[in-house]
Amino acid sequence: MTSTAQTLDAACHCGAVRFQLRLPDGFRSVRRCTCSFCRMRGAVVISARLEDFTLLAGADNLTLYQFNTRTAKHWFCKTCGIYTHHQRRSNPEEYGVNVACLAGVSPFDFAEVPVSDGVAHPSDTGQPSRRVGTLRFDPA
Repeated sequence: MTSTAQTLDAACHCGAVRFQLRLPDGFRSVRRCTCSFCRMRGAVVISARLEDFTLLAGADNLTLYQFNTRTAKHWFCKTCGIYTHHQRRSNPEEYGVNVACLAGVSPFDFAEVPVSDGVAHPSDTGQPSRRVGTLRFDPA
């Protein structure tokens, strides 16, 4: 995937929630996380500043999930159940956005996805975010 600035349209699976995302740094921040929630959710995410995210439709169709410290806010479509985005715990000025919601983008477009240590979260440890591995996709 390219790392140049771009604006992408995005939506949940059923299309009830639609948004637009501006990525000044392209896909440089793509990642996975090892926290309990991200492990179960399985999404590949990309970071975007709050001002670079525009909800176009479906605000009333989003449902919110919070856990543990209740700092991060995870949104899902009420109809199809797809996780669309979350306001990050480690940086509340950014959203983490499900790359699978971006038009023309698939998690399988990334041969390697860095995995960050969400178990030892920076907000808990006071240490910088730590990379603990790499998720690889090798098409047959």
